[in-house]
Amino acid sequence: MKTLLAIAAVCAMVCAGPSLAADTTTKSTDTKAPNSQQEKMKACNEQAGDKKGDERKAFMKTCLSAKPMAAAKPESKMAMCNKKTAGLTKDERAKAQSECMKAS
Repeated sequence: MKTLLAIAAVCAMVCAGPSLAADTTTKSTDTKAPNSQQEKMKACNEQAGDKKGDERKAFMKTCLSAKPMAAAKPESKMAMCNKKTAGLTKDERAKAQSECMKAS
């Protein structure tokens, strides 16, 4: 019984060995992508420019602590045309809407 368990343990190690080795080699070749904090730090450094000392420190603090701007959705063509033609009379608005929608 002990030999059967020993043989089973050796087989398990032999079978698991190559798969573990393959996993470690793929992980070492992966390149890490910069995370958002690193990108934010890079952008703030570029914006800081020639600032030095306390001025730079204060700028970096506010820049890094600022919340990211929400990704603005592009305004639909219809919404843009509606804003452009606001306040026009019915006939003028209809004509302007038509021209606006045709324009690229």
